[in-house]
Amino acid sequence: MLRGLLTLTWLEIKIFVREPLGLIGTVGIPVLMFVLLGRMFGRQAGTAARGAPDLITTDLPVLAAILIALSAVLSLITIIAIYREGGILKRLRATPLRSHTILLAHVIVKLLFTGLTLVAMLLAGRRYYPATIDPPLLSFAVALLFSTFSIISIGFLIASVVPTARFAQPVGTLILYPMLGVSGLFVPISSLPPPAQAAAHIMPLTYVVSLLRGIWRGEGWAPHLSDVAALTLVFVICTMISARVFRWE
Repeated sequence: MLRGLLTLTWLEIKIFVREPLGLIGTVGIPVLMFVLLGRMFGRQAGTAARGAPDLITTDLPVLAAILIALSAVLSLITIIAIYREGGILKRLRATPLRSHTILLAHVIVKLLFTGLTLVAMLLAGRRYYPATIDPPLLSFAVALLFSTFSIISIGFLIASVVPTARFAQPVGTLILYPMLGVSGLFVPISSLPPPAQAAAHIMPLTYVVSLLRGIWRGEGWAPHLSDVAALTLVFVICTMISARVFRWE
């Protein structure tokens, strides 16, 4: 099983790298956005670290990290839909590989490129940050990978029901990106209308924002165990539903 998983994962990596648009969308665009916004606002924070705006010290890195995760999920939705429509999933299932091994290979690829993009983002944007801002990068990377792993389950659920590859990414975008609006990243949840507040508390990105923002600020994991629990619950529920409705052909 392990040998088959590694072989399939390596094959998926090579396929992904050979598709320039997917690579640019997953790695290039989040890094470019982070650098451009860093050039626009980061220099303003460079001379006054203590009074630097949250946009630079916390929210911009968190936003960029979430965009990395969402890009990985949307890429997964598209690939699964393309593979199903082209009969590739059906042929893979006919091999000795187990079903969960085939799907796990896709998850590993997305997590690897999520980590790679995060490293590229931090290296490219480091020069625009005040020297005194020293976030716990390892913990932040773990939090991002955990968040990506959780919302990838939503991607599998979407990919399970999207009929064709043509509609895969638009449907995923319409479902995932509106969650950002009520996640508390741009506007405090407490200032939203009551219906929007109720929606925010059931949206997984709300807990992703809370976890990433807290870890970036150095708060540690203990104050965010509720966020971890919520994202774990999202993963379990979506995985259970996906297992029932996932279509291989």
